[in-house]
Amino acid sequence: MKRYLIFLSTGLSLFLGHSLAFAQTGKPLFTNAIGVQAYTFRSSMPKATVAVLDTIKALGITELEGEGPKDMDKGEFKKLCDERGIKIPSVGAGYDDIVKDPAAVVKLAKTLGASYVMVAWIPHKKEFTLEDAKKAVADFNRVGKILKDNGLTFCYHNHGYEFGKYEDGTLFDYIAKNTDPKYVSFEIDILWSFHGGQDPAQLINKYPGRMKLMHLKDIRKGVANDLTGGTDTKNDVALGTGQINIPEVLKAAKKAGIKHYFIEDESPSYSTQLPVTIAYIKSLTY
Repeated sequence: MKRYLIFLSTGLSLFLGHSLAFAQTGKPLFTNAIGVQAYTFRSSMPKATVAVLDTIKALGITELEGEGPKDMDKGEFKKLCDERGIKIPSVGAGYDDIVKDPAAVVKLAKTLGASYVMVAWIPHKKEFTLEDAKKAVADFNRVGKILKDNGLTFCYHNHGYEFGKYEDGTLFDYIAKNTDPKYVSFEIDILWSFHGGQDPAQLINKYPGRMKLMHLKDIRKGVANDLTGGTDTKNDVALGTGQINIPEVLKAAKKAGIKHYFIEDESPSYSTQLPVTIAYIKSLTY
């Protein structure tokens, strides 16, 4: 526990320091609640849930995407979040889990008070194919309707491999065009969009009504794009220090009406990078 209390103190100190460094002088660009994806804390959350949630609160983060530790009662996890003023707008679900038992996913989301359920990976072999996309379309339309009937919104979270060429666009375009907008929306992960060869701001502008959630991430300068859907976690860097044009992304997102933004930092250096990311997005102005 002592190690996590040190992280809490260090994180807060870094946050205050970087906030002073990024002094704001104009109208703020980012005005939404700051959220975080629980996967950021995958190594620490199961061991010290309370300390991690205290850290999240101290950093000024008020929204969390995630289900909490696997072995913790979900009602108890929500209670801990509620006590710290942390809301859970969105939860994740595995592709196979939501396809085989959507009722269980609905129950999970309701227990945690979430409005959105996101799936972040479509099973496929080395290369993502049109057949993979067609199966996903059918499954997403079916489970998306079930979720909508239960007052929830289904979102597919892109992962980069979907941007392989298809006809005059990509396989992501195929998924977007063939899923019913009433039942299927998207969570845009800006790192994986960029890594798959896309401009995240342009992608938002192309599908403004479909983008409901966002993962805020940046990728190290010099890392080449590909369609693998994977890169070394050390390539996750603090926002504003990588390759992605964050101000343009946030402008597009604001125009599209995206409401929930979750910082996801998969790097081993997340504890030092998070404060930099938060201070940076709070410093951006028109």
